[in-house]
Amino acid sequence: METRNQAVTLFTAVSLLIGIMVIIQLWLVAAALDALLSDQTSVLIPAAIGSAILFLACGGLLILIIRLDSRVRRRNGLSG
Repeated sequence: METRNQAVTLFTAVSLLIGIMVIIQLWLVAAALDALLSDQTSVLIPAAIGSAILFLACGGLLILIIRLDSRVRRRNGLSG
């Protein structure tokens, strides 16, 4: 049973976490590109796997937020 304030707090925290994970993904892409340009191809597969894991985690967190929002809206009788 989430209240509206709890939902806003959770939404803010998860949004911040998603933002941090996107920054890490950008860092992984930059590191992989640097490794590719310097012919160190052994780094590319682990970077791609790490990026895929972060992508799936962000997707899971997004689904969590969507479900939370629909529960709070349904509980408060809001449409949308």
